[in-house]
Amino acid sequence: MKELLEFIAKNLVDSPDEVSVNEVVSERSTILELKVSDDDMGKVIGKQGRIAKAIRTVLKAAAMRGDKRIVVEIMK
Repeated sequence: MKELLEFIAKNLVDSPDEVSVNEVVSERSTILELKVSDDDMGKVIGKQGRIAKAIRTVLKAAAMRGDKRIVVEIMK
């Protein structure tokens, strides 16, 4: 999941070198913390959060196979 989020984010932003994903794993869920540069924050979130919602939907659909819950947090 970490690689998928990193791939999506790097293709959305202008500064792909500044994209980092931190994975925090617990028993039932996995938290993915996405960090991008301040200039690219709007590109990852999108108008009214539509891109962020789409990213979360794709990752949740991919996680259904493993019966895990994925939480995506976009950090500064």
